[in-house]
Amino acid sequence: MNNVFSVLREFFQLGLTSFGGPSAHIAFFRERFVEKLKWLTDQEFADLLALCQFLPGPASSQFGLAVGWKKAGWTGALAAWIGFTLPSAMVMAGFGVILVSLGGEDVANAGWLRGLQIAVVIVIAKAVWSMAQSLCPDKARQLIALYGMAMMLYLDASWAQILVIAFGAIFGWAFVKLDQTGVDRTPLPVESKKKPYRIVGGVCLGLFAVLLCGLPLLQKAMPDSRPLEAFDAMYRSGALVFGGGHVVLPLLSEEVVDTGWVTTQEFMAGYGAAQAVPGPLFTFSAFLGSVMEAEINPWLMATLCLVGIFLPAWLLVLGVMPFWESLVNRPGLRKALAGTNAVVVGLLGAALYDPVWTGTIRGSADIIFLLGVAAVMLVLKWPAWLVVVLSGVAGWLVY
Repeated sequence: MNNVFSVLREFFQLGLTSFGGPSAHIAFFRERFVEKLKWLTDQEFADLLALCQFLPGPASSQFGLAVGWKKAGWTGALAAWIGFTLPSAMVMAGFGVILVSLGGEDVANAGWLRGLQIAVVIVIAKAVWSMAQSLCPDKARQLIALYGMAMMLYLDASWAQILVIAFGAIFGWAFVKLDQTGVDRTPLPVESKKKPYRIVGGVCLGLFAVLLCGLPLLQKAMPDSRPLEAFDAMYRSGALVFGGGHVVLPLLSEEVVDTGWVTTQEFMAGYGAAQAVPGPLFTFSAFLGSVMEAEINPWLMATLCLVGIFLPAWLLVLGVMPFWESLVNRPGLRKALAGTNAVVVGLLGAALYDPVWTGTIRGSADIIFLLGVAAVMLVLKWPAWLVVVLSGVAGWLVY
C-alpha cells in the first residue's frame, strides 16, 4: 500500500508541474524516476518508452501507467493515472463550464504561457542529451539515433514513428553487439508473475478490440444518445492515434466540430487552455465533454469523455505489460530493443527541433530568455519544476 501512495504522490506532483506536452512529460518522468527516485534504470526507461511509442494512444500517459504498474501493480497504474490526469482534467472541465456561461478568451499567446514554453525547450534538451549519453554509447547506436531523427524530420507524419522504430529494431538486431546491452532491472511486482495477471492482460486486449468494433454498432442501435455517441468518438480517437498529444487534434476536430457538437471557437479556446495547463493534452476531452449539449450534467459528460479517450491506453498497456516483462530479456529482443532505445533518442531530438523549437523560439528576445533558463537549470542546477513555474511568472512580466 505504501508503494501505491508513493506512486500517487509522485504523479500528482507531476500532474501539477509537467507543462509542455508529451516530449516534455517524458523529460520530467526521466528526471523524476531515473535520476531522483531510481525506480527505473535508463535502459528500463527507454524500453518502456519504446513500447509506449509503438502503441496507439497518449504516449506519456501510457508511460505513466506502465511505471505505476511496474512499481505497484494494477493499483499503482490506477494511482499513476489519477495523479497525473486529475489536476488538468478538473481545470479543463471547469473551464468548459465557465466558457459556456460567460464566453471564452484567447490564451494561446499569453505571456506566462510563452515563458513556460521556452523553459520546456531546455527541459527536453537536457533529457535528450542525458539519454543520448546513456543509450547511445557506441557508433552503431549513435548512427541509429541520427537516422531516427533525420527520418522523423523528413517524413513529418504521425505514422512515421512506427516505421522508424521498426527499422531501429531491425538495425539494432543486426548491428548492436549483445555484450553492450546488459541491464540491471528492478524486480517486478509479485502479482505480475502470477498466471491470473496474464489472463487479465489477455482479457484487456480482447476488450480493446471488442469496444473498438462494438461501440459503433451499439451507437446505431441507440442513435439518439449523445453520451454514447461522444464516448464512441473519444474511444476511437484514443485508439487510432499514434504519438498522442497534438496528433489527436485533427481526429477530435472531425468528431466534435464537423458534427456540430462543439463550435470552432469553443474548440480553439479549449485548445489554448489545454496548452496552458500541466498534464496530458488528452484532458482536452474533459473540456469538450463539458461544452457539449447533452441530456446529462456537464461534469458527468466531461468524465465520460475523459474515460472514453483514455480507456484504450488503459486496456493496451495493462494488456501488454504482463507479457512484456517476460519477453524483454530474450537475447534477440534485447538487441532489437537496444536499437529502438537509440532511435527513440532520435525521435525526441526531432521533437525538440519541431515542434518544440520551431513553435516556440521566434526571435532574439526568446533566445535571451532561453539562455537565462539554461543558466538556472543547467549551471545552477535548480529543479526543473521550479524553473518551469518561475519561467511562467517571468514570461508574464516580460511578454
